[in-house]
Amino acid sequence: MPSENLLIILGATASGKTKLAVSIADELNAEIISADSRQIFKGMDIGTGKDLAEYKIGESQIPYHLIDIVNAGEKYNVNVFKEDFYQALTTITQKNKLPVLCGGTGMYIHALLQNHELTAIPKNEELREKYRELDQIQLQNILKQYPKEHTAHVDLSSVKRLTRAIEIAAYLKDHKLKPVVRPTLNPLVIGLQSDVEIRRDRIIKRLNYRLDNGLIEEVETLISNGVDPAVLTFYGLEYKFMVSYLQNEFDLAFLREKLSIAICQFAKRQMTFFRKMEKDGVKINWLNTDQDFELLKSTSIRLIDANFKK
Repeated sequence: MPSENLLIILGATASGKTKLAVSIADELNAEIISADSRQIFKGMDIGTGKDLAEYKIGESQIPYHLIDIVNAGEKYNVNVFKEDFYQALTTITQKNKLPVLCGGTGMYIHALLQNHELTAIPKNEELREKYRELDQIQLQNILKQYPKEHTAHVDLSSVKRLTRAIEIAAYLKDHKLKPVVRPTLNPLVIGLQSDVEIRRDRIIKRLNYRLDNGLIEEVETLISNGVDPAVLTFYGLEYKFMVSYLQNEFDLAFLREKLSIAICQFAKRQMTFFRKMEKDGVKINWLNTDQDFELLKSTSIRLIDANFKK
């Protein structure tokens, strides 16, 4: 099966990923696939930063995929994302167009690049409850009891990842994964980064704009339409804080302050994950978004031309 070119544009929240992806797609007649774990949900627009107006440049509507495909409140995970991604990839490549994967959900992107078939292994709630109180050392000792071929590439850095590793090893002890034939990807990864203070300023300005332009009403509408507030809290910081605000746990001034801090901390964690991807062998071409946008775009185009030679 021939390899498929795939441009990936990743970065922390408020890094300008969508603007760059849309501009490149407009110039190269490409289509965008979203790699955002929340923009898949219908009715969750402001809090997830869909900014669908950005997908139109002049009279041109840039085609996008994996946005607004699931009702708010439904479940979605990385394995379902992979299936949806490959369907979108086939749709785009059959038109002889370049697919542009754009988003900040590092786990989704990494699963594609590393071909993590283990994401298909289901959760084992009984096992998770059994090991819920154990620390990292105890979990590492349990993991050692399983065959090395099932644990060789495990990240031992957190209780959550160790528990998942044990869950996977336990499953593989009694089951075999059926190999899935997928297109081979030829990826070019462009990462967007900026000065921390500039990023912080962008995050705060964007949050204040969203709070003043419908975010509160959006969450109220979701709840009135039957989405469980407890479920909303799992859809990201904006929704978690908004639910608490609507339940009168704090006032608007406190919301602005604490949510902006939390989002800045989240952006830092996103960058940490991307650095981990690099340690796992993913080559990321980092570009600074503090520069002139046209220069950022032209640099990106040169990278694309150099890597996707016809």
